[in-house]
Amino acid sequence: MRVGLLTREYPPDVYGGAGVHVEFLARELAALVDLEVHCWGEGRAEGVVRHRPWAVLDGSNDALRTFSVDLSIAAALEGRELVHSHTWYANLAGHFAKLLYGVPHVVTAHSLEPLRPWKAEQLGGGYALSGWAERTALEAADAVVAVSGAMRDDILACYPALDPARVHVVHNGIDTRLYRPDHATDALTRYGIDPARPYVLFVGRITRQKGVPHLLRAVRNIDPGAQVVLCAGAPDTPEIDLEFRELYQELSRVREGVFWIPQMLPRTEVIQLLTRAAVFVCPSVYEPLGIVNLEAMACGTAVVASRVGGIPEVVDHGRTGLLVDVAEAGGDARDFESGLTRALDAVLGDPAAARRMGEAGRERAVGEFGWDAVARRTAGLYEEILKQA
Repeated sequence: MRVGLLTREYPPDVYGGAGVHVEFLARELAALVDLEVHCWGEGRAEGVVRHRPWAVLDGSNDALRTFSVDLSIAAALEGRELVHSHTWYANLAGHFAKLLYGVPHVVTAHSLEPLRPWKAEQLGGGYALSGWAERTALEAADAVVAVSGAMRDDILACYPALDPARVHVVHNGIDTRLYRPDHATDALTRYGIDPARPYVLFVGRITRQKGVPHLLRAVRNIDPGAQVVLCAGAPDTPEIDLEFRELYQELSRVREGVFWIPQMLPRTEVIQLLTRAAVFVCPSVYEPLGIVNLEAMACGTAVVASRVGGIPEVVDHGRTGLLVDVAEAGGDARDFESGLTRALDAVLGDPAAARRMGEAGRERAVGEFGWDAVARRTAGLYEEILKQA
């Protein structure tokens, strides 16, 4: 079975959960199918073809540049028997290949454009184009993979023209051989973090979706003995970057032991930071699954997270962490922020309970979210679709 896997992110250029998903899915799928990855970037390697936006579009809206990459990818897919795209950045390439070569197209939805209206800040009018690309690809796809049950509900709500029978749930996975507790402290001392004091850890991008401003306000009032470590980078827009910097500076003025690490860290350092954290926090306001919560759990760390999207399918409230309700649209965000404060203090204040949650999280990650199982389910879906084609 000759499969083309289409994505924007692929190592070494991985900055979000979708890129992590594709990286590990590709590794496991390569043993099951004849796999060729098409992604953004320069050059070509064994099994990987990289494409860059057309130079003539340098400086143009990012949506137009994305479409030029999609055209390049589609042109290179001749001979593939099935194509599988991830995120709107690659969905149109899969759709073009379906029409051009008459092959089935599978889409994995990691998030949905209609549920991320703040992206208009980043893309301007290109947000209308990204939404059009996603809708066109999903509604015509032979199968749509949702990374959680909640995501499946969102897909069918946003795109009611889709036949529910074509929407399948295959959860994100985690490599628990790679993500496992590492109790060393060299990464902590490298960034000035005191290994003898507990710390709250955030790892993620500076976006509206990730809820970082809520977190920066919430941690102002947590136990003053706790440190706060923010592995936060890749801001969507200059405005969001400025907002983050102002809130970070305000936080640093009212409490000590606040650390911002803006650069992308080696995975080994992230694993060590996850392991040594007293609690990992995920304050997202929208999250189809939240693979970073799985990474923290696999490292044996208790999680405090938003009760949104697919997160409750990963974080077992009261067993592997605590969930906090997010303010409804138009509601008071201060309720969410005070809920985060209380949940973080509850974990910080009971190290024995935090340890039990971390152990239960590791057990859940190992038992239910292995990438080998994800790849087998995905390859099985490919076989079903090809039989029907």
